[in-house]
Amino acid sequence: MLGTTLPTPLYGLYRQQIGFSELTVTVVFAVYAAGVIAALLLAGNLSDTLGRRPILLSATALGAASALFFIFEQGLPQLFTGRILSGFSAGLFSGTATATVLDLAPPGRRARAAFAATAANMGGLGLGALLSGILAQYAPWPLKLPFLVHLALLAAAAAVTWMLPETVHRTRPRPSLRPQGMTIPPAVRAVFVPCALAAFAGFSVLGLFTAVAPDFMATVLDVHNLAVAGAVVFSVFCASTAGQLLMGSISPAKALPLGCAVLVLGLLLIGASLLEESLPILILGAVTGGVGQGLSFRAGLTMIGTAAPELQRSATLSAFFVFAYVGISLPVVGVGALTQELGVRDAGLVFAGCVILLVTAVTTYLKLRPPTT
Repeated sequence: MLGTTLPTPLYGLYRQQIGFSELTVTVVFAVYAAGVIAALLLAGNLSDTLGRRPILLSATALGAASALFFIFEQGLPQLFTGRILSGFSAGLFSGTATATVLDLAPPGRRARAAFAATAANMGGLGLGALLSGILAQYAPWPLKLPFLVHLALLAAAAAVTWMLPETVHRTRPRPSLRPQGMTIPPAVRAVFVPCALAAFAGFSVLGLFTAVAPDFMATVLDVHNLAVAGAVVFSVFCASTAGQLLMGSISPAKALPLGCAVLVLGLLLIGASLLEESLPILILGAVTGGVGQGLSFRAGLTMIGTAAPELQRSATLSAFFVFAYVGISLPVVGVGALTQELGVRDAGLVFAGCVILLVTAVTTYLKLRPPTT
């Protein structure tokens, strides 16, 4: 997962080298989310049929292929290809790695294992931006060294994965390989709609920081240190992990509206940082928004997973993740388009305002009609 956010602090360097707009940056980023969604829909259930280890190794190979396209990048076609391969890799990892960790967990420790898997996911996303920013700022070959390091890490991960025991054992003939698809059973819709909208809003904040926050910092805050930009993105994902950990002490029905309220506070702080041109306020907004996203996301995932019928649980959760990854990409492309007309600061303010309205509406709905599972 670390490899999927390596390009985040580097987009400004790519813009200088190739010459493209902020809108193009957001489209390059959104291609990654399209790859994740495609992998979830078309191959989300393959590890149940083919086994965990082959899918994990395939995802590792796709991550390595993505790194190679960035290492030998000659223009936008390689950037697009590298990003979509990264999306395929992340889409395969998201479900399969989590299932593997749960399969291997000792009895009675599945809840801890599930959190460990989520923390590794979010931690990897945060560490990618931090590692890339530090290497690009203070080491040679800023557009190549981060991906060379990633290849080395992938090689180590592949070696460990190869030694893992296979947890899927089928004695009968394997069923035909068919796309998993997604579904929202009627009995789940009352829970699904507010949870999915909260995930859409929370992931849009993650997407904002992952795709365009470094440009915001350089243009509006006059912060050009790539390591600092990577650290700010890292703080968002660390805060998300902390928010998910906090949910362990709160019921999902209470954590969902609470997470939405904290997310609104984070967005208000992000808007204030743009108005005041303040890096400390931006960092505070990033941490606050990350905690809110983590709380609401884990609550929604838990509630939908509990409410979905067992035979439709995987497909229902796939639909939830699709909403989340549409959230991480579509609004960010909108910010890129607005930047062309309004400038970076005003586009960020419009984005914050729109997401605040969405999350406030979801929070109000949850207060008036608390979901039951």
